[in-house]
Amino acid sequence: MKAAIIRIGNSRGVRIPKLFLAECELQGEIEMEVRGRDLVIRSCHAPRAGWEATFRQMAARRDDDLIDRVAEPSTEWAGSEWEW
Repeated sequence: MKAAIIRIGNSRGVRIPKLFLAECELQGEIEMEVRGRDLVIRSCHAPRAGWEATFRQMAARRDDDLIDRVAEPSTEWAGSEWEW
C-alpha cells in the first residue's frame, strides 16, 4: 500500500489505516527507529509486561527461591569481612 506524507504543523506525518493499526496492535505510545533508509514503527511494550503472572506461577511451583543463597560463605574473606 502506498501512502502520502502529510503536513502536520511544522512536522510531517503518515496516516495509518485502521486495519493496519488493529493487525499490528498499535495504540497509545509507539517506538520508532531508523534502520538504514527505513522507518520502523512498532508497538511500545512495557519491559516487564507479564512478570507478575510469571512470578505467581513460579511461587505456585515453589520455584522462587534465590539462586545465590549460600549456607556457608564461599571464601574466608566472605566469612570474616562480609556482614551477612
